[in-house]
Amino acid sequence: MTDRKPGDRVTALMASGSHAAVVSVPATSTWLVPDGCSIESAAGVPVSWGTAHDCLFEFGRLQRGETVLVQAGTSGVGIACVQLAHRAGARVIATSSSDDKLDRLKQYGMDVGVNYRSGNFVDAVREAAPEGVDLVVDSVGGKTLEGSLMCIGYRGRAITVGNVSREGKQIDISALSGTNGSLTGVFFGLETFRSSARVVPMLEAILRDVASGELEVVIDRTDPLSEAAAAHAYIESRQAFGRVVLIP
Repeated sequence: MTDRKPGDRVTALMASGSHAAVVSVPATSTWLVPDGCSIESAAGVPVSWGTAHDCLFEFGRLQRGETVLVQAGTSGVGIACVQLAHRAGARVIATSSSDDKLDRLKQYGMDVGVNYRSGNFVDAVREAAPEGVDLVVDSVGGKTLEGSLMCIGYRGRAITVGNVSREGKQIDISALSGTNGSLTGVFFGLETFRSSARVVPMLEAILRDVASGELEVVIDRTDPLSEAAAAHAYIESRQAFGRVVLIP
């Protein structure tokens, strides 16, 4: 790659974390930030939006007119999933721990919001989609993932992409046999080097859409790098709506 020069604004993927004021990465792991896109918004694209796009389309095979359930819909990946799925013509159901956050999510394309603290989310999803959903994107894991499998309909697809619940338990997948459903694990980092020919232009296109205003990277707040511990504590409190960005 020869089109990088000193002074270019880029966003990057790093193999060993990102908490540093200065980093060195291969040019092929960087994306030029288009005019009209802030560096803070661009920083939120590669991991969150790449993950969301792959979960929905590359592995989830989402089609126009289908119904998708997005667990943790007000997270960075969740908000990206909501926007991308809505743009693709899907009906979007999303979960969160707060009615206020779900109300905010409506402006990004959510059709039905489910507060999982107000009752059994499986019952609420089944009420909204009696035949079951076509696709679930689940970043929570554990018992939530078991519930996600109970939400899918005939030949439905479930994507597991992380385990923020930190529940190190074996899950019961027996619900899949009742729907001829499938469960796929996704790790976007693997795709970035095994399928870079696909991933690079995909992220370039998303950055262009963010720059044009067609898509929005939602940033809850920014913190200085020196306050990384406080930023992580805020994320773990589940108060955030969207991304928390550290500024060197």
